[in-house]
Amino acid sequence: MISPASDPGTMQEIQDILRRNQELVIAGQFAAMVMHEINGPLEAVHNLNYLIQQEADNVSHVRVYSNMLEEQLATLTKLSRQTLSLYRSPETRESVAISTLAEAALRVHQRKISIKRIILRKQLKADVTAEVHAGDMLQVFSNLISNAVDALPENGTLCVRVGRCAEEASVTFADNGPGIPAPILPRIFEPFFTTKKERGTGLGLAISKSIIEKHHGRIRSRSTTRPSRNGTTFRISIPLSAKVI
Repeated sequence: MISPASDPGTMQEIQDILRRNQELVIAGQFAAMVMHEINGPLEAVHNLNYLIQQEADNVSHVRVYSNMLEEQLATLTKLSRQTLSLYRSPETRESVAISTLAEAALRVHQRKISIKRIILRKQLKADVTAEVHAGDMLQVFSNLISNAVDALPENGTLCVRVGRCAEEASVTFADNGPGIPAPILPRIFEPFFTTKKERGTGLGLAISKSIIEKHHGRIRSRSTTRPSRNGTTFRISIPLSAKVI
């Protein structure tokens, strides 16, 4: 019997299947977050429309309510456009603000971040854009944030930075969790390698590395378990312009 580890074709098929499943999970989480954010403006639109009907004879009040209603509709339009920009065909690469993707990935995990009372420190330069497949990059960022949140204790710290270095976008995720033991660190990008036992597939980082490399980028890790200096950092570098293979 040929094991997945010894058959590259079988391993690739498994990775592709699990990657698609992971995409669906993240898309579902993102959809739930978007619906939560949409609910507020929708409720405001409903209430403002009621006030306009009730005070139809008061022109000045109607004008104020109409302006407020337009603001809420603009918010809904913005959310809709952001969501559509994140999920297009895998072949589509567009110039995207990397900070927007980082913010979207953080919102996906906002509930877990809040429950563990994690201190979030963000340095997100809004003018850093790169030609990427937004859905794939959201998946990578979500993987790294999920790993950090799982590793962090209550009141731990997660730092997310977006910047630019020469002709590359630089994205850093750093936590002050327990760190990854030195003997394990070289293996974390190996397919099916996991320290989460029954909770992990061992493919999250392998898939993330594959996605970054398809964008002609690099992903590097640094970690230490030394007391008072413990923690893990992942740094992603992505070309600002898509390269033609």
